[in-house]
Amino acid sequence: MAGSTFGKLFKITTWGESHGPALGVVIDGCPAGFSIDMTAFDAYMKRRQPGLMSHTTSRKESDKVQILSGVFEGKTLGTPISIIVFNEDAHSSDYEDLKHLYRPGHGDATYDFKYGIRDYRGGGRSSGRETLGRVAAGALATQLLGTLGITFSTSTRLLEEEALATIAQSEDSIGGGVTVEINGVPAGLGEPVFDKLDARLGAALLSIGGVKAVEIGSGKACESMKGSTHNDVILEKSAHGIHTATNYAGGILAGISNGEPIIVSASIKPTPSIGLPQQTITDAGQPTEVTIRGRHDTTIVKRAAVVVESMCAITLVDCLLEQQTARFSFFTKTTP
Repeated sequence: MAGSTFGKLFKITTWGESHGPALGVVIDGCPAGFSIDMTAFDAYMKRRQPGLMSHTTSRKESDKVQILSGVFEGKTLGTPISIIVFNEDAHSSDYEDLKHLYRPGHGDATYDFKYGIRDYRGGGRSSGRETLGRVAAGALATQLLGTLGITFSTSTRLLEEEALATIAQSEDSIGGGVTVEINGVPAGLGEPVFDKLDARLGAALLSIGGVKAVEIGSGKACESMKGSTHNDVILEKSAHGIHTATNYAGGILAGISNGEPIIVSASIKPTPSIGLPQQTITDAGQPTEVTIRGRHDTTIVKRAAVVVESMCAITLVDCLLEQQTARFSFFTKTTP
């Protein structure tokens, strides 16, 4: 299966299916000698763990991480880091009735067209559980960035609990949004043409199942703004970058970070698995009706927040490593 690897120098490859024995990620390109805080790592993983938040799936998974390679005595070796998490609470029988049905809003039909075969148990590879490997990589990436003073503030746009409860009772679902503010990013990250930092972040976030739109800075609001307003007035310069009166650019100019906070927002569609009857067809093309059983989120926004943050962190680590090749001064001889 092509397309399971993301990144250039800091690369992640996620693997596994929702109802398979396990899922995981291989992280390649992590610098050697970094001490991993496993307590913080496990706490980060819990931010997407099922069964811990209201209006999310009741599937009970501990999501306990096992690091199989690339770490010795708590420090990274510079070799590929392989991480595995075993599935513990998969109810595959819940999906037996869907074996020959195409669920509206899911990738059932498209997987069939592409591969001629699909894992219908919880969506298989297209399940949101695939994001577990991304978050494991994000747990490491955020720790790496933290040593450089780069921090994340992540918030969600979601209906109030009472409104969510009403939607849950009606067996429907709802979408929402996630905004990530990244502080401490130095100026100079990103490549100026096809690999602009905003393009890299956009690709990273749009690779997350359920994300339908990404905005940087002012985003869609720029459509109705004048240049005299949208141009961020530059107030000063430092070794870190520039400081502006506003931040409509979202910390990125000409595809390169400018030193101001990076603001990234993702719009997330409603969970496609709902308990209401829906019209569909079978894989033989016969019209039918489907009612999806099983354990599903009323909204995936709460658990998706850390996934969005993780993909931003992975992208920034990749760009930071790439920046080391941008100037000849990096190759200045130093005494070992």
